[in-house]
Amino acid sequence: MNRTRLNVAHGSWELIWAHVHRVLVVNLGIAVTNLPLLLALQVSHQPWRHPVVFGLLLLVLPGPSLAAAFAYLGATTGDEQAPVRLFVRAYRQLFRRALLVSAPFVLLMIAAVADVVTLRTTGLGTAVVPMAAVAALVAALAWPVALAHVAAGETVERRLFLLAPYAVVRHAGLALMNLVLGIVALVLVNQMPLLGLAVLPGCVLFVVWRNCRVMVALPGRHRPEAVLATLS
Repeated sequence: MNRTRLNVAHGSWELIWAHVHRVLVVNLGIAVTNLPLLLALQVSHQPWRHPVVFGLLLLVLPGPSLAAAFAYLGATTGDEQAPVRLFVRAYRQLFRRALLVSAPFVLLMIAAVADVVTLRTTGLGTAVVPMAAVAALVAALAWPVALAHVAAGETVERRLFLLAPYAVVRHAGLALMNLVLGIVALVLVNQMPLLGLAVLPGCVLFVVWRNCRVMVALPGRHRPEAVLATLS
């Protein structure tokens, strides 16, 4: 009786383990740095009833952790098993810049969602709700693009808040992929918190990070920087 054996080269096993290690580090970093938010979500299943508390948590926690994850993924290439301290160092170094970049996008999302919820049943809602929904969507999609820009070591400038939304609109396909991946990950984590947090964040963020890098690295005259330079 012949048995089929899976023969994988030693170098391939190292590469596979390096990717698994990378994902596990990102998952751990995201879970630890957002622990207050995760605990608050466990305590309250209706976060919209506590807008101040959850608004502050969303404003402070996710942005720096995402920037640190992007920086860690950018610093780990090939079959290298980057240590956890790289994530910790990136989180500490990027915290302030990531917070400054995150604040406008998060505040815009919160304000737009609040407008949709408040005005959806009013006469004014017919005109305001579609615009608010579009603003919230663009802000949500531009947020990781801006954080990826910061994680790459770029300086925080005012034009970044125009560059990121432009990149989202210009590369709508990749932005839509990021949106779908984010929604699927949130739904699965909500249904299976422990398993979801152990597996999904690192995998999803790797794809999102690569997409964001492409979105701000378009060739020639289509680069966001080139377009903004002509407008300034």
